[in-house]
Amino acid sequence: MKKVIIFGATGTVGAYTSLFLKDLGYDVIAVGRRKSDNNFFSDHQISYYSIDISDSESFEVLPHKNIEAVLDFAGAMPAKMEGYNPYEYVNTIVMGTLNVLEYAKRINCNRFVFSQSISDILYLFGSENKISADVERRFPVTGDHSVYSICKNAAVNFIEHYAVTYNFKYFILRLPTIYAYHGSPYYYVNGERKYLAYRLLIEKAMRGEPIEVWGNPAQKKEITYIKDLLQIIRGCLETTVQGGIYNVGTGVGVSLEEQIDGIIEVFSSKNNPSPKIYCPSKPSSPQFVLDITKTQTDLGYTPKYGYLEYLRDMKDEMEMNRFNKLWGDA
Repeated sequence: MKKVIIFGATGTVGAYTSLFLKDLGYDVIAVGRRKSDNNFFSDHQISYYSIDISDSESFEVLPHKNIEAVLDFAGAMPAKMEGYNPYEYVNTIVMGTLNVLEYAKRINCNRFVFSQSISDILYLFGSENKISADVERRFPVTGDHSVYSICKNAAVNFIEHYAVTYNFKYFILRLPTIYAYHGSPYYYVNGERKYLAYRLLIEKAMRGEPIEVWGNPAQKKEITYIKDLLQIIRGCLETTVQGGIYNVGTGVGVSLEEQIDGIIEVFSSKNNPSPKIYCPSKPSSPQFVLDITKTQTDLGYTPKYGYLEYLRDMKDEMEMNRFNKLWGDA
């Protein structure tokens, strides 16, 4: 049984990944900042450790033998930050990743998986041209993602250095918004709490209320479901390639109109579907589509969840609420 350790295991990506890999037969070690996981992981025969990744000494409590892979999904992010504290990004992403890499070096892991922000390619948004995985990495010079993206890019540079120097495989996964059910429908923009737009649309559809279509309804964007990301993570653990930077997505843009039509189809009552109200004067959503050729070739990835399949599966996850013990409700 292969052993893996997951940093950031109490977050959305980390928690789904922990259960997914456990179901595949991996021996999973979950690591998070939370003092208590409410015995969620032990219910799934997964060991849980609470550490502060910005503190190198806290790593001493972790296992140090026979760990094949390190998965690092930890660190502060704008969507979870109330107010603004740039030091949190530096401490948890730059210093935190460096500490995780030092740990990976000590345990002689043979592969390292890291979640990169899509902020490094924001400068290419606005076109239907597919964005390659290996374009120049930049960062937004203003906004709540600026320091975050600077730190993520620095972390990627550290990982590339360590992977070459200490000879382990590395997989940098560039994540767009990953759609997944979570008990809380809230996130933060510029430090202020907001309601997730797609969750609001789903709730309106369930009540049969009118749904506004903002801006240009033909604008397209990647819609990537957590369970397609899980396939990619599995590929990272099984491939023989040395690694690199990989786009996470489907390679298919879904228009705003298609997004809203799908939500109405899956979540509205057939007897009381939500009507659409077009609001062309409102701002349009950003448009982008990712080139996933490299992800498919190197990691054996084939997207399984089209837009409607994602919505139907997330509806099932909402009803099961598998992570309620870990996350609770809003």
